[in-house]
Amino acid sequence: MTKLTKEQLKKSIAEYLKLLFRREINEASSQQIFQALAYAVKDDIIDNWMATQKKFEEEDAKTVYYLSMEFLMGRALGNNIINLKEDKIVREALDELGFDLDAIEDEEPDAALGNGGLGRLAACFLDSLSTLGYPAYGCGIRYKYGMFEQKIENGYQIEVPDNWLKHGNPFEMKRAEHAVEVKFGGYVRMIKDENGRDKFVQENYQSVRAVPYDLPVLGYGNNVVNTLRIWDAEAVDTFNLSSFDKGDYHQAVEQQNMARTICEVLYPNDNHYAGKELRLKQQYFFVCASVNRAVAKYLENHDDIKKLHEKVCFQLNDTHPTVTVAELMRVLMDDHNLSWDEAWEVTTKTCAYTNHTIMSEALEKWPIELFQKLLPRIYQIVEEINRRFVLEIQRRYPGDNKKVEKMAILYDNQVKMAHLAIAGSFSVNGVARLHTEILKTQELKDFYEMMPNKFNNKTNGITQRRFLLHGNPLLADWVTKKVGNDWITDLSKIDALAKYADDKKAQKEFMDIKFQNKVRLAKYIKEHNNVDVDPNSIFDVQVKRLHEYKRQLLNILHVMHLYNQLKANPGMDFYPRTFIFGAKASAGYRRAKAIIKLINNVADIVNNDVSIGGKIKVVFIENYRVSNAELIFAAADVSEQISTASKEASGTGNMKFMLNGAVTIGTMDGANVEIVEEVGAENAFIFGLSSDEVINYENNGGYNPKDIYNNDQDIKRVVNQLINGDYSPEDTELFRELYNSLLEYSGYERADQFFILKDFRSYEEAQKRVSESYKDKDKWAKMAILNTAKCGKFTSDRTIEEYAKEIWNLTKVAVEV
Repeated sequence: MTKLTKEQLKKSIAEYLKLLFRREINEASSQQIFQALAYAVKDDIIDNWMATQKKFEEEDAKTVYYLSMEFLMGRALGNNIINLKEDKIVREALDELGFDLDAIEDEEPDAALGNGGLGRLAACFLDSLSTLGYPAYGCGIRYKYGMFEQKIENGYQIEVPDNWLKHGNPFEMKRAEHAVEVKFGGYVRMIKDENGRDKFVQENYQSVRAVPYDLPVLGYGNNVVNTLRIWDAEAVDTFNLSSFDKGDYHQAVEQQNMARTICEVLYPNDNHYAGKELRLKQQYFFVCASVNRAVAKYLENHDDIKKLHEKVCFQLNDTHPTVTVAELMRVLMDDHNLSWDEAWEVTTKTCAYTNHTIMSEALEKWPIELFQKLLPRIYQIVEEINRRFVLEIQRRYPGDNKKVEKMAILYDNQVKMAHLAIAGSFSVNGVARLHTEILKTQELKDFYEMMPNKFNNKTNGITQRRFLLHGNPLLADWVTKKVGNDWITDLSKIDALAKYADDKKAQKEFMDIKFQNKVRLAKYIKEHNNVDVDPNSIFDVQVKRLHEYKRQLLNILHVMHLYNQLKANPGMDFYPRTFIFGAKASAGYRRAKAIIKLINNVADIVNNDVSIGGKIKVVFIENYRVSNAELIFAAADVSEQISTASKEASGTGNMKFMLNGAVTIGTMDGANVEIVEEVGAENAFIFGLSSDEVINYENNGGYNPKDIYNNDQDIKRVVNQLINGDYSPEDTELFRELYNSLLEYSGYERADQFFILKDFRSYEEAQKRVSESYKDKDKWAKMAILNTAKCGKFTSDRTIEEYAKEIWNLTKVAVEV
């Protein structure tokens, strides 16, 4: 294919403006220009997309299907332009038409297909799979409103629908020819087939059509285009005219409404039965559709279903897609007449499971009654998997009923999805070395003892193409000038920057770029928060999902402590700080939402207190997402990675900050351990309990937060400020639950279960070291450069190479166009 020229692009934009909007260029709005440009770019992608799929078929390449509830892709236009290596042409063409590419990119909403690190990791993995030339499908759900768009009103998080599809999605392609029927409810009847074999038939069920929408995922400059396939739900019978004619209008569209509900939102609130049912329905919906389509695609070119595992691998991204194990068994036995043993052999060679958490709440468990009612045939299969698995446990550990209690898939009226995933997969991996070790020695210890060969580690990574090349173009250009551009597809090459760490000219250039990015973020904050922040201050940043174990509460309590110190001693030596937060709390997570309110109340008081001379500013960035994350990572001086040791599986925000030259303040948790190994302890600020110390306290006791509260007057004052009206004069009880969580044993959780007070003084001391180091401009610049230079390990390209070689057994495919 010939390279796109400026004139071709301008002509294509003009044609799409006429076709889509009946507009000339001089009449078009920015949104219309975005749409026209996106379709023009899509034209440039289509030939590569078709050529890639044709090449995969010619080479009969094994394909990984990456099943995930989330794909936090961010905006597509800019990423696609960069991976096509057409950013210069597009920018110049738009400039000649009178438009700015950055402004046009801002017209695209972030795709609301994910929320946190789980979804962003999946997006990075797809980028790397394409860039490395490995055949892959991402499989998920086409959510109409995402999780929610976050608004902050009077300091409170308000959830509103994220209507990202309001203007359509120019890059998606509906593939109605690949629709799959998905069945819920009813009952299962056993019959005999013509050969006298037992056959199971689901009857009296409700069903929906799963319809795939495909999105292109481009490799960087290599013509490879993989596919993100997101499933939408449609009614099997769209409209009941008979009911409508009888005046029963609700009945007429009942099927439509049921289908629509499945794909409305990501992670519906499951504090009630209906929410739990909807979540399980979503999980089975996209798994059933993905598995059935993958099997059908395999059979288009292969006859022997028993060899499915030679050409297909299903990677389960956490426990949400675990029902894949049972669904694949159903397809193999009910649709293709394999025996149980034959189907189990294929399934356990085809499925692989990634565990993303040590938190027991995320190891999903479904009430048996709900599971059996919604998925009757799947439950039968899970019941038999469990029966056989329990027999195996009893054979291996005779008389040890504790083993059965800890490992059974069905126990205590629950279906334990992590246990099903482990039993039915050939590989079980953690996502950072420490996390994997904790799984093996703590959370999944019994499984590891029984089947150690399944367990392995794959430390997470991020794509440098999104988070440096696109998100921080000033630094990306500087890196390329210093070490060449090979880092774009081989991040290990960025290590060559280390030789510039002591170079005064390079230090000045690096910190000048950081300052320009801080100015850019300060402008964003002024526009969105109406708060003036000083780019000369330390930008101290914590942006991630709001959860107690991530300890945003520790951060804001420390800010309150600093404010108390400044009020008591206005003349104290204090380097100005801007504390930046960004986080969404799950709609039903009351305590997390209270922390957001606390951060905003502290911000209101601190930011408006002229007596402290602007030495502290607190900013909560509304609706944290990929597009504003790119601005934030580029501008950060300090990366807050302060989770309770042993609780964070990996973290990937830590890697994005590191890539952009931010210095970590953190605990030895998750991938922080490996980051410190790479950059050196002298180039990070480590504090707090170790994971072993945390686990010891959890198992053996010995920590009482009231001892600290009663003996440390500074901490006592800060904790008391939660309930004395200093930050909630209108309601002194507003933060009572946060106060109680730090000091009171509730009967189901320990007081201060995330060791906030225990780590407070260590955190304070580390923050003092941050301030002292930042004052030494040369020292800080060296630390910042070394963080960027030493992040080569943390590319998702490295992670995907490990998955491809050690789990999936994939072969790279080169695409010539």
